[in-house]
Amino acid sequence: MQNLEAKIKFLKQYILEAKNITIFSGAGLSVPSGIPDFRSSDGLYSSLYKETLRPEEIISHSFFMADPKTFYEFYFQKMVYKNAKPNKAHLYFSKLQATKNIKVVTQNIDGLDIKAGLKNVYEIHGSIWHNHCMKCHKYYSLNELKLEGIPRCSCGGIIKPDVTLYEESLDNEVINQAIKAIQDADLLLVIGTSLVVYPAASFINFYHKDKLVIINKTKTPGDNLANLVINDDIINVVSMLDE
Repeated sequence: MQNLEAKIKFLKQYILEAKNITIFSGAGLSVPSGIPDFRSSDGLYSSLYKETLRPEEIISHSFFMADPKTFYEFYFQKMVYKNAKPNKAHLYFSKLQATKNIKVVTQNIDGLDIKAGLKNVYEIHGSIWHNHCMKCHKYYSLNELKLEGIPRCSCGGIIKPDVTLYEESLDNEVINQAIKAIQDADLLLVIGTSLVVYPAASFINFYHKDKLVIINKTKTPGDNLANLVINDDIINVVSMLDE
């Protein structure tokens, strides 16, 4: 078992040698920015909403259609962090763009990768920053919405966030771009994801080279596929890489 310092040394060498680096990220990358994750002991899914509702139920397509008022109460309170800022990890990878071809495939909907200045970002579950009227399809940015009640378009239609809810399909074009980014990578960095949400978790199976690195606080089902596993906080890892 290698110690952390030895693993960081390997990772530094991987990064040095790579030309094309793809980051496949989950909620753990955004936790240091103050955004809770989903599946930890104190994550979004760890308690009921209003004592009776499961969060997974609320953020489903059928619940949104049946009760948009409760959906938006939960969504604005628990999932929209408009003032969150990119953390040290986002900024580290953004800085790497000066010398490396960096692509990001993210399950996160917070837009922090783009805020950090990362250029090639594939948001496979959509983004809180993009919204459309369900009636006339007019586009609304998050900044145009009041974060209360049911957002409505000038035509009277309900505005829906462009995030993938349970029971909805992922965007095929974005998925194809994400898979290509993973296939083309010299180095694939899997960061802050439990690798239990499908189909996203299966994406690492499209990587067929020998530099798959998983950085997550806890073990994942994909660890046996990795060339290097680091069970540590991403900010600590990035701080050591940046020394």
